[in-house]
Amino acid sequence: MPQRLCVVIAQQNYLVGDVSGNALKIIEAALRARDEFQADAILFPELTLTGYPPEDLLLRPGLHRAVNQALENIQAQVTGIDIVLGFPEQTDAGLFNAAAVLRDGKRIATYHKCHLPNYNVFDEKRYFTAGNKSCVVDIAGVPVGLTVCEDIWYSEPMLKAKQAGARLVLNLNASPFHQAKGIEREAELEKRVQEAGLPVVYANLVGGQDELVFDGASLVMTADGKVCQRAPAFETGLFPVVFNVEADGVVTPQPGQITEPDDELESIYKALVLGTRDYIEKNKFPGAIIGLSGGIDSALTLAITVDAIGAERVEAVMM
Repeated sequence: MPQRLCVVIAQQNYLVGDVSGNALKIIEAALRARDEFQADAILFPELTLTGYPPEDLLLRPGLHRAVNQALENIQAQVTGIDIVLGFPEQTDAGLFNAAAVLRDGKRIATYHKCHLPNYNVFDEKRYFTAGNKSCVVDIAGVPVGLTVCEDIWYSEPMLKAKQAGARLVLNLNASPFHQAKGIEREAELEKRVQEAGLPVVYANLVGGQDELVFDGASLVMTADGKVCQRAPAFETGLFPVVFNVEADGVVTPQPGQITEPDDELESIYKALVLGTRDYIEKNKFPGAIIGLSGGIDSALTLAITVDAIGAERVEAVMM
């Protein structure tokens, strides 16, 4: 009979700079994954502890002290489940965009992101040093490789993980939404899994941060490039993924719920609503005042804002 491995995807919304608040979300999610789903591990998005993108907060020593304290708190409060999370790691060799595996009070593995995006909205080379090593860790008897976001857009990191013995890859992401982004992501993931012959669990951030919106839509892809589970876009949640582990070590994800992607206009509208809601809520604004000109543009702005925070918090003013 095949061995069972359960990994929970934590598709969550974090506040940039709120390290203690983000750590509390991590602890609550990990305990729930352990108790409700009997999970072996829980996978969080990229830079979980700081939120994404932390930008020049990374230049403040106080942020790194807070991150180290949060890691200690998580390790002290959660046992019985492996936690795979993202954080900035300051070392003598530089600052790294890191992923760690925490188990029963200890950090048992750390991976440093190898490919740092430096285009469009990304500016990671300003802050981070690129890693150059693979990381494979045993989770419930399964050799699991770690990669972070941009790594999955290149062949080398996943192939290196396979060469190091990985039978499954976990990928932590903070991948922002744009039109047709989901199609692009899945096409790249299909290439990677077929090149390496390994299944992948892709955990993405959800939420708005200034001009960026992260759509979630986390997924699981089989070794032959088929999506076997997809989380809803623009929604938070915990999504358990169950794998069969055969005697020869082959890891196969069981079919799960596949949420169909929204159509193009619906995706754009949901992104606008989420971005507006988080801009208001994360800045702790009590509400919004919308000036109406009588045209379709201001009417649409009003509709988005009402859907984001509710009519009772929106004041419409005819101009």
